[in-house]
Amino acid sequence: MANQLDHINVFNAPEFDVNFWVDASGNETDSIKLSNFKRKFKVVYCFQSWCPGCHKKGLPDLQKMVDALKRNENVSFLAVQTVFEGHEENTIEKMKETQKQYDLKIPFGHDAGDDGKSTSNIMKNYQTGGTPWFLFIDKHDNVVFSDFHLNPDAAIELLKTM
Repeated sequence: MANQLDHINVFNAPEFDVNFWVDASGNETDSIKLSNFKRKFKVVYCFQSWCPGCHKKGLPDLQKMVDALKRNENVSFLAVQTVFEGHEENTIEKMKETQKQYDLKIPFGHDAGDDGKSTSNIMKNYQTGGTPWFLFIDKHDNVVFSDFHLNPDAAIELLKTM
C-alpha cells in the first residue's frame, strides 16, 4: 500500500457534487458532502452496476474493508455509482440492488452527471480512470490515493492506524 501511495500527487478533494444518495439502510437521504465527515479518513469506492471488474474485485474488496473496519470511528466508507456509459443500465435501482447484494451498510450515491445522462461529476472532478476505482481522502480532505489497483489487506492495515 505504501508503494501505491508513492506515485500519487496529493490534491485537495473537490466537493462530491453527487445528486442522489441513499443512507446505510438504502433509504433516500439528503445530499452527502465532504463536510459530513470532518476529521475522518474517507474511502470512496466508484463503480458501475454493470461493471464485471466491480463485482469480481472491487465490491468484494470494499466489503472486506468495511467488515474489517466497521468499529473504527475514524474511517468512513462511501460508494458512488459513477456513470459514464450505459446510463439506461446503471440506474438508481441497480445501485440500490448492488448495495443490498453485498450487504454494504454504507451510504451509496448515484452520479450520472448534472443532467443524469453525461459523465459522472466525481469522475471529472477527481479525474478517475473508470471503474472500479478507489479514492482515499485524508482527515484534511486531501486525496492521498486514487487508483484502480488496490491491495485490500494492505489498505486495511493502513486504515487501522487512522
